[in-house]
Amino acid sequence: MGKYSKKESEASVYINCSFNNTIITITNKQGNTLFWSSGGTAGLKGSRRSTAHAAKKAAKKIGNSARKAGLVRVDLFLKGIGKGRYGVAKVLRQTGLKIQKITDITPIPFNGCRPPKKRRI
Repeated sequence: MGKYSKKESEASVYINCSFNNTIITITNKQGNTLFWSSGGTAGLKGSRRSTAHAAKKAAKKIGNSARKAGLVRVDLFLKGIGKGRYGVAKVLRQTGLKIQKITDITPIPFNGCRPPKKRRI
């Protein structure tokens, strides 16, 4: 478990799903990072990191680590609009973590800055 050797049973899971990668971070209730994983640490490189498969692989890896450390209940915070958004929650549940609540913290502008021009492919 590293620096924080105290057994925790509750934690927060932050899932940042961008268009290029999915980063999953597990913190304790004080906000200290316990575990983290991403599409890259799950063994995928390049454009394959942005897939839902990469997000699920990262979630499985981090979920198993969390269960071994004694985590039971987690709060889920989703951010971004990537492909692995809901697949991560399913996989975390399959690893044995009980999800208490799911919160969407994606930043939404209230008529803020002008968005960039539409991408041409």
